Amino acid sequence: MDNDATRHEPDSTDNTRVQIAPVEPGDVERISVLAADIWWQHYPGIISAAQIEYMLAQRYDPRILREELQRDEAWWDKLLIGNEIIGFSSGFLTDRPDDMKLDKLYVRQDRQRRGYGGMLVERACLLARDLGCVKLTLAVNKKNWNAIAAYGKYGFEIEAAVVKDIGGGFVMDDYVMVRKLDV
Repeated sequence: MDNDATRHEPDSTDNTRVQIAPVEPGDVERISVLAADIWWQHYPGIISAAQIEYMLAQRYDPRILREELQRDEAWWDKLLIGNEIIGFSSGFLTDRPDDMKLDKLYVRQDRQRRGYGGMLVERACLLARDLGCVKLTLAVNKKNWNAIAAYGKYGFEIEAAVVKDIGGGFVMDDYVMVRKLDV
């Protein structure tokens, strides 16, 4: 999958250039630590501490991240301000030929509400369009009201409600949201 870096101008509060670039193997530990920091700030009150630990181990262990970086049908991007990674996203092609799933999208809490999440969404839309997809799909916890509102602002609509067993006695109780893409 083509992962050319996308550059964006910074918002008015930042004096350095903002860049979206592919995650590289040398970024894996930084992404793993950033994910844990974001999850521990954001998810208490939405899911239990035990589920946070379980999902971080299941999704952000450096070994797992390295394996995902090797998959041709998946992509990982990092959002940088200068040399600091402040956010990331990942996705993959689904088993439907016209659909890409935005699997992960996170921005550090102190950098939210500045348009960085929107930059990552637009990058995902560009990748999806380039691969012939007509929609971008994601899943978001039903209690994650801030994320649901943000995704709505970026053109996603709730398509379904799902409960998925993820093992360990845990479930993901999510909305599936879809954004139709202009082709």
